[in-house]
Amino acid sequence: MRVAIPSNAPGGLDAKRSEHFGHCDLFTVVNLDGNNGITGVEMVENSGHEAGGCLVPVKILQDAKVDAIVVGGMGARPMMGFSEVGITVYYADPNRIPDVGLAVENLTAGNLPVMRSDQACSGSGNCHH
Repeated sequence: MRVAIPSNAPGGLDAKRSEHFGHCDLFTVVNLDGNNGITGVEMVENSGHEAGGCLVPVKILQDAKVDAIVVGGMGARPMMGFSEVGITVYYADPNRIPDVGLAVENLTAGNLPVMRSDQACSGSGNCHH
């Protein structure tokens, strides 16, 4: 399984999670084996939210062959985009799980729920995603 976590530079397991997945510096992509052990970590650059809207990260992560993403929130449009390309969206409270390593630990322990469409931000500007 390949899991992407929106991260602040320089990325990696010790990196702070980005509060807005579309504006993150990069995605830390963690490769997990069948026993949820980490087999590799790589950084995938984000080209920016403005360059093509909120679906640009969907394409970037699809091209990187990611299976899942862990976020602190997300708008309905990218959430639908991830669903369409088969990338599962997991929710992790950024206040409780502030860094990439903790996000991976919680995901592999089964502590992160799949984000539901009714949890998507409505675009009011009050969401952190």
